[in-house]
Amino acid sequence: MDELIFFGNDMGAGANKLCGPQGGLQLLSTVATDDGRTLARMPGLARRKPPLRVRTQAGSFYVGPDAHDWGRPVENLDYDRFSGSPELVALFYGAFSRYLGQHGPLHHPIHLTVGLPVGTLTGPSDQVSATVHAARRWLKGTHAWEADGKPYAITIQEVRVTSQPVGALFDFLLDDEGSFLPRRKRLFKKEIGIISVGMNTVEVLAVRAGAPLPRFTAGHTVGVRRLLELLNPDGLYSLGELDALLRAGRLDTAQALPVWGREVTGFIERRWGSAARRFTAVLVVGGGALLLRDTLLPRFEGRAFVPDDPVLSTARGLYKFSLLQARRRRRRARAQGEEGA
Repeated sequence: MDELIFFGNDMGAGANKLCGPQGGLQLLSTVATDDGRTLARMPGLARRKPPLRVRTQAGSFYVGPDAHDWGRPVENLDYDRFSGSPELVALFYGAFSRYLGQHGPLHHPIHLTVGLPVGTLTGPSDQVSATVHAARRWLKGTHAWEADGKPYAITIQEVRVTSQPVGALFDFLLDDEGSFLPRRKRLFKKEIGIISVGMNTVEVLAVRAGAPLPRFTAGHTVGVRRLLELLNPDGLYSLGELDALLRAGRLDTAQALPVWGREVTGFIERRWGSAARRFTAVLVVGGGALLLRDTLLPRFEGRAFVPDDPVLSTARGLYKFSLLQARRRRRRARAQGEEGA
């Protein structure tokens, strides 16, 4: 365990968020296939820097901001992508390329805690097991790729798969070393609600003493993409292009935002209803938390909490959770060693 490097990864439809010992980052989940064409310099027009180009065994892809301006957009938001679709692999490598480019190579194998949508982890047990197994299968092992012509490699030794809202819970409860914050530890045994407003889905999860409450846990495809669809009735833009405009503050959402907000609150009402008053705290995370803060927070009468970075919260919490689990494993190993001595 001491030779492993811990990371949390939120494979969101809006951005691939990665958090490790030297902090976190996000790479927009915008992917385009690279067809190899180049554009000659045109005097009188500004030169544009191309997005990150990632070469994998499946081919060459542009990933991140402006990717859809440079290649053929790939927008596949079904759950099958978590079994290792080419575009998701390219995004995953792109996120690690950014991290390694900022902080240098990793000299030890990785323990990766991955957050998947609630929808992938609910349903028949054999179906859920197949999803988790497929994610672990492509993630575990040695990975080698190129990004902007530079070679990169990592080895993932251990993979833990959980739901994305779990990351938000532990981001709230734990400090940066993976220890319980004293002022919040007592809340762990109480009922806590989590709302994650992502690009593709809105997910709700309720836990008591660290265990989920199934009747209050669900996901629905009314995420930020629904807002973007309302703003794009003629299909003139890709979701990736609209997402970039939204993040840059260049979309007029005045009319569509209340309509989308009602869809989101309607879903939450159907799943939680008046029972939400039971929850000691309600955590609101995801990129949509920034858009719906004024809509969601008043509904919970001062019990709602939005973290300082709701976009990175899930990945950060998954990283903290991995540190907590590692500490517990070391403690058990020491205890077993003392018993055997």
